[in-house]
Amino acid sequence: MNISFSWKKLTLWLVGVFLFCALAGGGAAAMLLYWASRDLPNITRIADYNPPQATTVLARDGSVLGLLYHEKRFVIGLKDMSRFLPMSFLAAEDDSFYRHMGVDPLAIARAAINNFRKGRAGEGGSTITQQLIKQLLLTSERSYRRKMKEAILAYRLEKDLSKDEILTIYLNQIYLGEHAYGVEAAARTYFGKHASDITLAESAVIAGLPKAPSSYIPFRHPDAAKSRQMYVLGRLRDLKWITPEEYAQAAAEPLVYWSMPEGQGGAARWYLEEARRLLIEFFTEHNLKALGVDTRKYGEDYVYEAGLTVRTAMVPAHQEAAGQALRRGLEELDKRQGWRGPLEQLDADRQRAFAADTAFAPLDLAGGAWTKALVTAVDAKEARVALGKGYSGIIPVANMSWARKPNPKVAGIYAPAVKDARLVLSPGDLIWVSAAPRTVTVTNAKGRKEQRSTPFDAAEVKKGAPIPLLLQQEPAVQGALASLEPQSGDVVALIGGYQFGESHFNRATQARRQPGSSFKPVVYSTAMDFGFTPSSIVLDAPFVYVNPYTNEVWRPSNYEHNFKGELPLHQALALSRNTSTVRVAQQVGIANVIQRAKALGLEPSFPQELSVSLGAVAVSPLNLTQAYAAFANQGLGVRPRIITSITGAQGRELYRQDAEHWQAISPQNAYIMATLLKNVVNAGTGARGKIEGRFIAGKTGTTNEEHDAWFVGFTPYLVTGVYVGYDQLQSLGRLEQGGRTAAPIFRYYRSVVEDLYEAKDFTMPDGIVMSGGFAYRADMPLEGASATDANAQDNTVVDTSEGGEDLMRQMF
Repeated sequence: MNISFSWKKLTLWLVGVFLFCALAGGGAAAMLLYWASRDLPNITRIADYNPPQATTVLARDGSVLGLLYHEKRFVIGLKDMSRFLPMSFLAAEDDSFYRHMGVDPLAIARAAINNFRKGRAGEGGSTITQQLIKQLLLTSERSYRRKMKEAILAYRLEKDLSKDEILTIYLNQIYLGEHAYGVEAAARTYFGKHASDITLAESAVIAGLPKAPSSYIPFRHPDAAKSRQMYVLGRLRDLKWITPEEYAQAAAEPLVYWSMPEGQGGAARWYLEEARRLLIEFFTEHNLKALGVDTRKYGEDYVYEAGLTVRTAMVPAHQEAAGQALRRGLEELDKRQGWRGPLEQLDADRQRAFAADTAFAPLDLAGGAWTKALVTAVDAKEARVALGKGYSGIIPVANMSWARKPNPKVAGIYAPAVKDARLVLSPGDLIWVSAAPRTVTVTNAKGRKEQRSTPFDAAEVKKGAPIPLLLQQEPAVQGALASLEPQSGDVVALIGGYQFGESHFNRATQARRQPGSSFKPVVYSTAMDFGFTPSSIVLDAPFVYVNPYTNEVWRPSNYEHNFKGELPLHQALALSRNTSTVRVAQQVGIANVIQRAKALGLEPSFPQELSVSLGAVAVSPLNLTQAYAAFANQGLGVRPRIITSITGAQGRELYRQDAEHWQAISPQNAYIMATLLKNVVNAGTGARGKIEGRFIAGKTGTTNEEHDAWFVGFTPYLVTGVYVGYDQLQSLGRLEQGGRTAAPIFRYYRSVVEDLYEAKDFTMPDGIVMSGGFAYRADMPLEGASATDANAQDNTVVDTSEGGEDLMRQMF
């Protein structure tokens, strides 16, 4: 049987098969496309790109105080980057970025061939657009469906955004190791620069990181980072995006890795923490709505992710000086209290481990720093210690003479010096030490020899020679310092304790303690408006008050437990006589004293009790410092400024605190009080706060049993409050009053910062006459009213609430 062959039929059959396959393939592709795109996320999330950004907190001079972030990111535009950065990323990740439509088939094919040759999946062929889709919209799941979704979304994104917009988002979003997100954070982290200042060589290092950030981090893997850099530079050269000369220069450029500091550290951390706390309190859900900010975040999440720029009133020179002054004062007080013992007593095994494991270097003692030491031998004259790495030290008994056994009944200033080192230390003790200054003999201008102390020089240390050391002890007592400029309210320094790391509790703003006699200026300021003058006669004698409602008896006394009889008011204030103050308060009326306290800005709820006149109401150190500002600035009260402005990531100002004043007292009253309080420093209890050549006014304060010590001092340009006390109430030690304990801290701080201001006295207003160095109102007789009644009779109605009685019991 013959079968005839027909080309026509075959052609028709093949065309039919082709059309069927095409339709089936198209249908399958359409079904696959539908299946992959059923639940695609909305790409407007990328178009409305608003990633978490670091909030930057600035000091008053514009220096960075600190950063607050969950992701360390700073969003910038292409114009804010070195031209080499985008170029390097494109060369390393997607050189055809400006030619494809979101997916690069050639790159996918090339990656597939390379993976086949290697026998494993090493390359993905994803474009920068696809990488961005994966990071912002999809998961890291490895599946064909996810890759298809990625390709579909990449194509759609390329239609909605320009190439430059996509590249900008990518360079800000990409994770580059060491908590750095985006190229600006990476530039700061690895090279201590902004992205605009990055060189070609440095750009190649950063662009090499996305492949495996943890494997190429320069700090940990410098060789791998260099190898990856050379790959990126080679790609740039092969693409002819850089010249051979630029390639050679970049390849030979030394790479110096270091991080831009994220803040100022040290004492500045107290201020940063206070600013952080205030920001979180401010950005509540309600406040953000009131500001018109469209966000689902509030509180800490908003502060850490909104990319805010926060300007504060902190002055770095003030903050550093204040931190050092408080530490010095607390350490001196702690030494007056005696030696509490070593940090630990190490057994033989732990002693050997200390010697083997401690990585000591002489530089560890530079600048007065402390280090741990192990006592190896002790005799009456000295103790020998091991520091580590073969270095040793010696502590003469004279350098531990303060280390007596604590005895609260003996005042530290009168305690006998330790004469035998064996009473203090034993072999195996682990202790703190610092380098002792070196004493040298020099010939002065007159040809005479004299001894001088020179600071420790680490370069002079030799391993075989023991280092002269001082025994140290970390204070158990705490304190605070607040300093503000009365004209603006700027809080230029704020120290909340001895050391920030041990506690974040800021005693300058969060502690509430009774101010004792440092409240008395409020009483005397009130008296100046009720007929009293600096020459008024006030009685310092026993005072007994019987509460007519409870029949409780109150007998305030003076710190010295004696009485001086009739005194001029200025002397009673200078010597801080309690019974005189109570009599003045009783005569002018405690309600008027409380009203004056409120006018000055004091915040507590005051019970109408006479004990308030001696400071029997708890206040914060910053609030008490604020109250004194009116005395310094012609009667104008001022609101303290810690945060001065907050700007959002888009440049919109969200908050501003301008200087806010009110006339708390008259200029005449303020000037009279300034002259009275200058006398406290020049001839009274505040003598240790005096600074030569400066017009310092101030007042000391000490609560019962020396629980708390205060000194608030001021000039026309700066008001500073110092508080010292234990977190849990206990005595600071005998004779540890405000003048001995707190005033020196004020002097240590102000001696450093006074040169930042012109020395000037308080401005005398109209209506004032001077007599004997004190100010008087011109419309009043100099002798003024008096408070000399020996009997304590008070027929006014007072609030005898339980709170007030408790305060009286605490104080007296």
